[in-house]
Amino acid sequence: MIFKPAPLGFAKLDRDTLVEDKKHCKKIGPCGVGQKALYLNSFYFDRRYYLPYSSITRVYKRIAMSKGGFSGKGTFATIAYLVVEYDGGQEKQCIFKYEEQVDQLLAELEKTQPQIKRVSAEGEKRLAKRAAEFAAQRKPELSPQGRKNVDELQRAIDYLDKKPELALELSQSAQRKRAYLRSSPSYRWVAMAITVIGLLCLAYGIWGLVNHGSYAIFITLLGLAAIFTFSGFSVMPTSRNNKHFVMKRAENAVKAMEAYIADYPDFPLPARYAHPVVLRRMQRAIEQGRAAWPGEALEVVKNDLKALNADVKVDQEEYDEVVAIKAMFLNEDYR
Repeated sequence: MIFKPAPLGFAKLDRDTLVEDKKHCKKIGPCGVGQKALYLNSFYFDRRYYLPYSSITRVYKRIAMSKGGFSGKGTFATIAYLVVEYDGGQEKQCIFKYEEQVDQLLAELEKTQPQIKRVSAEGEKRLAKRAAEFAAQRKPELSPQGRKNVDELQRAIDYLDKKPELALELSQSAQRKRAYLRSSPSYRWVAMAITVIGLLCLAYGIWGLVNHGSYAIFITLLGLAAIFTFSGFSVMPTSRNNKHFVMKRAENAVKAMEAYIADYPDFPLPARYAHPVVLRRMQRAIEQGRAAWPGEALEVVKNDLKALNADVKVDQEEYDEVVAIKAMFLNEDYR
């Protein structure tokens, strides 16, 4: 280990345990999930710090939106953070380039460290309020068949929860596909062109510094600025950001889900929509008396998603649900 991670909190691991744990930790973005500790990045270095799980109170996602990000135009996007609360009130915030990596890390913690809360204190209050509102919307008493249908959907949710990575990949690949299809190809090539110009400026600036000095430093800095700026955007055409890769990833996610639910008799959803959030919304539709059967409940979910657009205001939890599943339905034209 070239750089030994530094402890963030009061608790520490002995050197041998730390070396072994970091060596075998699951690397997700700039952070890592070990057996003994969570590894967090600094501004410059990945997995520069660590926190033993006994120190951690909460780990959750925070999203920042650049101005104009919800317009659906340009290269604006969300900025995803992993927030870790530890030692009775301390907080560490880690920036991620890809939001899906934050989701993957939280899913890994859900499997390996279920005792750690994965929502903020404010989020817990909102969830409790939302649960109370849903309870108030339920019919006073479900029919025996209605209760049986709700229980059937719950069994399907429990089955998907055994392999949460499949539903996560189904959602993330659908979002990536939707974003790729909606973005203008010109953005990608403009970003590529500016980055190439930045590389040329950088090369010329270094040559100028070596041979002449003078204004070469400014050309070098200009080149570096262009490279770092556009390498941070997910618009440049690369080996993992092109039509073939994006479409194949979405196709493979559906195939993986198809193979998994093939062992479940009469799964209530087609593989392309097999996500716990869809099933939970179907449950609510039946409990609220808006549907009687799973097939009808799915149509209610589709109609609710169609009604949600940029002009509709929703709470954070509703937004998270919609973001997780709407791209799957849009890509399939709600069929």
